[in-house]
Amino acid sequence: MPSIKETRHQMVQFVSPEHANTHGTLHGGRLMEWIMLAGSINASRTARGITVLGATDSIDFVNPVKVGEVVTLDTTIEYIGSSSLEVAVAVHSEDPRTGEKKFTTFAHLAFISVDEKGKPRKIAEKITPADDEEKAILAEAKKRKKQRVPRFERRDEQARNIIDETEIVRMRLETTKVVLPEDTFYGSFMSVGKLMHDIDETAAILAIRFVRGVLVTGSVDELFFYSPIRVGDIIVFKAGISYVGKSSLEVGIKVISENVLTGEQRHTCTAFLSFVHLGPDGKTRPVPIFEPETPEEKRLWKKALERKEKRSERLKRIADISDSL
Repeated sequence: MPSIKETRHQMVQFVSPEHANTHGTLHGGRLMEWIMLAGSINASRTARGITVLGATDSIDFVNPVKVGEVVTLDTTIEYIGSSSLEVAVAVHSEDPRTGEKKFTTFAHLAFISVDEKGKPRKIAEKITPADDEEKAILAEAKKRKKQRVPRFERRDEQARNIIDETEIVRMRLETTKVVLPEDTFYGSFMSVGKLMHDIDETAAILAIRFVRGVLVTGSVDELFFYSPIRVGDIIVFKAGISYVGKSSLEVGIKVISENVLTGEQRHTCTAFLSFVHLGPDGKTRPVPIFEPETPEEKRLWKKALERKEKRSERLKRIADISDSL
């Protein structure tokens, strides 16, 4: 049985212009796609089969990555349950001209091993900690899994919740796409990395329309996936602005998938992303003033403020530990 260190897998990407936003830095959605891909590769190798992402902890982007830099994504399996895996992904960027390396972000992903029909499949491998440090990591991974259990137990209920909360928001956007074979990791399930790229892109379009300026993705909050998406399904992305600060804003986006043969609609996930407005000099710029007016907007605004407070606390913790990652 492997130790945590023995499950390490590294993925390296060169950042080219096609990966950049209009500010010349790595597109947040693209980086999320790489994070999910790196995690999927390691999870699937370990499970010896198809894995789907069940949840991800919040992801905060600390340092921007420029075109021409190299991104390194280090993944490790921190815990293996009967059919689930806890995967850690540490991301760094490097300037190949100077050799300077910077911490970019860190993510914890929860994958589920499934068969061709999407049913949970048992995993033979188990993690055997090599030392006290790995024992502590394993314990934390078990704790995260236990905290997620109540949400996972409500997956079927949440998958049926196709009501769109963003319809009550004045600033909103809805886009649609069909899932093609090119959108899969392998098998018939849509790659969650491609999905996150689409989520970020849709949210960014709405945010840019509101700000009329350059925006970069600051974070994506804790996210649960309630229903997988398959090739041939239609996806509807329903986005609305839930909070506006001085130089940043939050966009909530609900993802609904539809089986075109049966007409059945399923709630895949609801994501909350924060964006920061930047000027040509790379410094933050004010965003237009927006105040909640209706009771529904005020309710969403209050919840967004709670998420903003949690983000601030996370960023403080990340600043303390980033040097050791």
